[in-house]
Amino acid sequence: MNVIGNTKSLTDIDAQAVAVAIFKGEKADSGLLKNLNAAIGGNIAEAIHSEEFTGKEHETAYFHVNSGKLKFKRLLLVGCGERDSYKSAQVTQMAGTSTRFLRGKNIQNIAIAARSEDDAERVAQTVIVGAVMGLFEPDKYRTKDKEKREIKSITVVIEDADKKAAQRGADRGLIIGESINFTRDMANEPGGYMTPTIMADSAKKVAKEFGLSIDVLDQKQMEKLGMGSLLGVSRGSDEPPKLIIMKYQPPRFRGKKDGLLALVGKGVTFDSGGISLKPGENMELMKYDMTGAATVIGTMRAIAQLKPSVPVLGVAPCTENLPSGKATKPGDVLKAMTGKTIEVINTDAEGRLILADAIAYAKKLGATRIIDMATLTGAVSIALGDVNTAILGTDQGLIDEVIASGVEVGEKFWQLPLDKEYTNQIKSDIADIKNVGGKKAGTITAAAFLKEFSEETPWAHLDIAGTAWGDPATSFRSKGPTGIAVRTLIEFIERSARQ
Repeated sequence: MNVIGNTKSLTDIDAQAVAVAIFKGEKADSGLLKNLNAAIGGNIAEAIHSEEFTGKEHETAYFHVNSGKLKFKRLLLVGCGERDSYKSAQVTQMAGTSTRFLRGKNIQNIAIAARSEDDAERVAQTVIVGAVMGLFEPDKYRTKDKEKREIKSITVVIEDADKKAAQRGADRGLIIGESINFTRDMANEPGGYMTPTIMADSAKKVAKEFGLSIDVLDQKQMEKLGMGSLLGVSRGSDEPPKLIIMKYQPPRFRGKKDGLLALVGKGVTFDSGGISLKPGENMELMKYDMTGAATVIGTMRAIAQLKPSVPVLGVAPCTENLPSGKATKPGDVLKAMTGKTIEVINTDAEGRLILADAIAYAKKLGATRIIDMATLTGAVSIALGDVNTAILGTDQGLIDEVIASGVEVGEKFWQLPLDKEYTNQIKSDIADIKNVGGKKAGTITAAAFLKEFSEETPWAHLDIAGTAWGDPATSFRSKGPTGIAVRTLIEFIERSARQ
């Protein structure tokens, strides 16, 4: 796809269709709208005056343009709500709505005027990220009624701006948007097509294409390292586990005060619950229980191209969680890499078991800060729904920076407490700790379990179980995997590089 940062007047844009952001209560009698309205015979003013179009969020109005004054032949107005509430999330959604709508009209070359007051580079980046995300469809295996229409070119229109900055932002937006969609595509794969081995092979391809170093530990290597917690989950499956380690090393790194950041992502490529078998209804969605690992790989894919000046480690423990005669049973005791013993109360609380050894291994490799992400608990959906991602951790500065990075790109995080009293719920009668803490505060006690392995290392945990999957589809996003946290992690890493 070709992306262009254009600083000409919108009325000079040569494209098949143009999408323009409109705000609630806006009139068509000044500035850009006045010129467009005049060029298409007053149709914009008429639509607004009749309240056929009011500018509320995600509302659209589509016009055929028959004017010698304009080069484009179609005009799409996209409602963005109140101007004062028009932030990164709304710009992204406006762009996604534009590409999804216009692709449906078989438009191949479009221009988007987001009308944001941010700097040109940031606006262009945000628009292209949203536009590319809007093009994702989870229809890879559909043989009929598949979306075959393609947008080949997207121009971001930012009048009277620095053209080089606009193009730089558009290029960065394409990298980020494509990496988010890579993550979403990986998360959407059926469990039979995304085994731990296939996931490791995908990571190797990313590493080779974009210049990352990579190592993949097999079962024997994990056994030598004493990763009994991770292997306790994998032993119920015939598919061998993999521990993926990716490393980005910047070419001009001279050592930053924050050291080595590790991203750790849960990679349960299919989760049946093990012996503590899940109900059959909606179990097919457990193919996306590896979204945390996919997020790590997608983020590493992006930063390898964006080239921030700080090193980043990506660690993804990958396994299936299935019932069999070999599977771990409730009541069994596992020994983690750290030597800590774990009583398994419920084999469906497996994500924290594989993350425990992965976090410990990240520390062994020199990580000085750790952010893990996982579709970890159903409890987080009860607490926060699908709007906010839960964040918990041991370092308030780290947590605050993740939240601030999310605000910048339009992703929401809500901090939950992690008081020491919650750790009492995971005390075991027969081992050091147990893997569930009862019905109360399920998301928090899961984090308390992980805290036992991050220990003194600054650490933040993102429970993405409620936000990693979007249902139903919206005007700006398809149903299915959302790619949550990729944008935030990239922003966080680049902020770290600027410090």
